Amino acid sequence: MKGALLSAAPGLTLVDVTHAVPPGDVRAGAYLLARAWPRFPSGTVHLAVVDPGVGTGRAALAVAAHGHYFVGPDNGLFTLVLRDAEVQIVVLPTPDGASPTFHGRDVFAPAAAHLAAGVPLDALGPTIPVEELHVVELPSPMVAAGAVGARVTGIDGFGNVQLNVRPHDLEAAGIGPILTVRGRVVSRVGIFADLPEGTLGAIIDSQGQLALVVNRGSAAETLGLSTGKTVVLE
Repeated sequence: MKGALLSAAPGLTLVDVTHAVPPGDVRAGAYLLARAWPRFPSGTVHLAVVDPGVGTGRAALAVAAHGHYFVGPDNGLFTLVLRDAEVQIVVLPTPDGASPTFHGRDVFAPAAAHLAAGVPLDALGPTIPVEELHVVELPSPMVAAGAVGARVTGIDGFGNVQLNVRPHDLEAAGIGPILTVRGRVVSRVGIFADLPEGTLGAIIDSQGQLALVVNRGSAAETLGLSTGKTVVLE
């Protein structure tokens, strides 16, 4: 894909955000994309390929939203990008000779390179309305008195477990500075170093979400959690 990008637009600045999305996990990719794109400058082209339906009838898209461009499959990967935004969307044609199993290289990368080189979005394909795009369900936490049912939205390379929970969800449940998670007592702290080494804790991460962490360890391994799993905070 990088070869295709640079062949179409030499001199591009390429930034790898991650290659660690669980294979085929569109929901995890949507969360990661939503975390990443706002940190880049206006006009950035985000090439996002989590594409278990490659070669099927799913559409290939280029999207303008929030002053950025997004290129990838129409399978819900852009669900969070589309929220609260004015968007323009085009469907990318599949070039003759494109591999049916590698649209990342043969469809998406060339389109992203053209956008980065200044080609207008509407020159890449026909426009479609946002209502026609596929979206995935991104559930909210379930909040009750004394408990919050959470979903694991991601696990980073350190084993920190990112949840779809914000501080106001804990407050609404009446949960204070001490949580119970899978039978373990967990303290809410400000930074990793507030925890003794090897100790499980909970912090508000850089995106304002609750994360379960272990100082110098893996909360995912400690709690036996993986992306998409549910966990109850009490």
